[in-house]
Amino acid sequence: MTIAAVLWVVAGVIAFAAVLLVLARLIKGPTLIDRLIASDVMLTTLILVVGAEMVISGHTRTIPLMVVLAATAVLGSIAVARFVSRAGADASADPGGDHDRG
Repeated sequence: MTIAAVLWVVAGVIAFAAVLLVLARLIKGPTLIDRLIASDVMLTTLILVVGAEMVISGHTRTIPLMVVLAATAVLGSIAVARFVSRAGADASADPGGDHDRG
């Protein structure tokens, strides 16, 4: 068995274990933030798998894919964070209306 084959097996086992653990958190939740973190970890794991493939194969053709995946993770996190902050602001608003009704 060559060293490249051993690296493929080790990287595959580690990535598979990480994906299984992240999927459990993604399904179980219980909050939106838990699911956001799980999806970020999933995308990070995918970026690491693509990077490992690049190192083992000895090429740099997949760097643009890694950049797109990283940008997707960042923009998705920002979008969910804005949604959660707006939902929190709406929930903390006074449901009774005016404060100045003395």
